[in-house]
Amino acid sequence: MSEEKRKQHFVLVHGSCHGAWCWYKVKPLLEAMGHCVTTVDLAASGVDLTKSITDISTCEQYSEPLTKLLASLPSHEKVVLVGHSSGGLTLAIAMDKFPEKISVSVFLTAFMPDTKHSPSFVLEKFGSNTPQEAWRGTEFEPYGSDNSGLSMFFSRDFMKFALYQLSPIEDLELGLLLKRPGSLFINDLSKMKNFSDEGYGSVPRAFVVCKEDKGMPEEHQRWMIDNFPVNLVVEMEETDHMPMFCKPQQLCDHFLEIADKFV
Repeated sequence: MSEEKRKQHFVLVHGSCHGAWCWYKVKPLLEAMGHCVTTVDLAASGVDLTKSITDISTCEQYSEPLTKLLASLPSHEKVVLVGHSSGGLTLAIAMDKFPEKISVSVFLTAFMPDTKHSPSFVLEKFGSNTPQEAWRGTEFEPYGSDNSGLSMFFSRDFMKFALYQLSPIEDLELGLLLKRPGSLFINDLSKMKNFSDEGYGSVPRAFVVCKEDKGMPEEHQRWMIDNFPVNLVVEMEETDHMPMFCKPQQLCDHFLEIADKFV
């Protein structure tokens, strides 16, 4: 029975401009330890070529592959939900809809909204603290009939120096080959109603701080934790914004340590 208890179902959610492919090191490591792992391509991401980001007007629409997956799970099954970077907003949407399906949500150097402010609050705070030059030529383009959407396409320099600076060069190359335009959906999130205490706020949360992250600096990660305290904080030293490439084994160990606490 204790053996059975330790078997977890991890659902891994990528960040902007990336896809399910970014978990290619982590997935086999967790599976080798007997766990079930599902990696999700969010709408217009990864190998989902049915849409481009300009076809997606809301974060809810973008997050549908995850919410559909959770809706399809047997009623008794709970997952360990992991969201990287902007994937934290998709986590919040899923947690609000399906709190009973999630044993713990892990925000992996990820945007983590609260229940007191608008869902866009943590993005707006990040934007106001990020000078334009920090984006290193990342392209932002308005889209939609009213130009309320804003697509984002990471530049090579932004990925090399702000996201992947400590990761293997082969993984940077993979990211450059596979990146697709994404969006943070700030306008849409600013109009959404607040996440609820009964849904989103009721699910246990862990935050993994990556201390050498230059894409989402440690100060912003800490500010979000102070703004909406979590059940558990884990720190990764000498780790950039892409811990799944930078330190995959250590990351898996942290996932298991977190999962074990919230079975």
